[in-house]
Amino acid sequence: MVVVLFIAIASLGAAVYLIGEAATLPARERHGSIRRAATYGKSRRAATGRPEESFGARVVDPMKMSLAHGVLKINPRMTVDAVSARLMGAGLGRVISPTTFLASKAAAAIGGLVGGVVLGGIVGGAFPIVLAVVFALLGFMLPDVVVSFKARGRRDEIRAAMPDALDLLAVSVEAGLGFDAAIQKLTEHMEGPLIDEFALALGEMRIGETRAKALLKMVDRVEASELASFVRAIIQADQLGISLGRILRVQATDTRNKRQAAAEEKAMKAPIKMLFPTALFIFPAMFIIILGPAFLNFRGIFF
Repeated sequence: MVVVLFIAIASLGAAVYLIGEAATLPARERHGSIRRAATYGKSRRAATGRPEESFGARVVDPMKMSLAHGVLKINPRMTVDAVSARLMGAGLGRVISPTTFLASKAAAAIGGLVGGVVLGGIVGGAFPIVLAVVFALLGFMLPDVVVSFKARGRRDEIRAAMPDALDLLAVSVEAGLGFDAAIQKLTEHMEGPLIDEFALALGEMRIGETRAKALLKMVDRVEASELASFVRAIIQADQLGISLGRILRVQATDTRNKRQAAAEEKAMKAPIKMLFPTALFIFPAMFIIILGPAFLNFRGIFF
C-alpha cells in the first residue's frame, strides 16, 4: 500500500512538473536566448570537453520522449504532425510542444491509474480495477478535452473579430496599399487570435511562400467557415484580377451577417438551456417555500 501511494505521489508530481514546464516554456526560451547571446564564446565545458547539460536535458527530455513514443504506440492513428496541428489551432503551438503534450497524456493516465488503484483499495471489493481503468482513461483524455475547449473558444474569438478585421483590410486596400501591406497595417492596429494568424501568414509570405499557400495553411490551422470563405474569395480574386477592395467589403458584410445570425441563434437557445436548471434547482425550492406552511397546517388539522 505504501509503495502504491508513493507511485501515485510520484506520478502526480511528474504531471505537475510537465504542466509547469509547458507553462514556463516561452519565458525560459527567451531567458535562454538572452543568456546564450551574453555568454557567446564563453560557454563552460566539463572535464571531458563536452558542454555541461542541465537536469532537464539529461533526465526530463528522455523521459518525455519515452512517454510520447508510448502514447503513439498505443494510438497508431495519432501522429506528431496531427498533434502539432491541433495545438496550433488551439493557439498553444508556441507554448507546448507535441512531445510534451503526448507525455502529459501518458503522465496523466499513469497518475489516474495509480490514483484509481489507491482509491479502490480504500473502498475495497472489485473497485480497484474498475476505478483504475476509469481514472486512467479520464487522465488520458483530459489533455485532449482541454485542447478541444481551447480551440473552440479561439475559433469563436476569430469569428467574432472577422468583420472588423476585414473592414480594416478593405479600407487599407482602397487607400492604395497592397494586400501584404494591408495585413501589416492590420497587425499593427488590432490584437487577438485572428491577428496572430494573419501575422503568421504574413511571415510565411515574406520568407518566400506564395500568398495562396500561406492563406490555405491559415485555414488548415483554424477550422472556421468564415475564414475559409474569405481565403477562397481572395485566391479567386488574385486569379481573376478582381478588385480586392470590393471582395473585402462583401466578405466583411457577409461575416457580420453570420455573426448576427449566430448571436440570434444563441439567444433563442437560451430559454431551452435555462429550463433544466430551473426545473431541477429553482422549482423545488419554490414549492418548499410556498407549499411548506400549507402542508404543516394540514398536518396540524388532521393529526
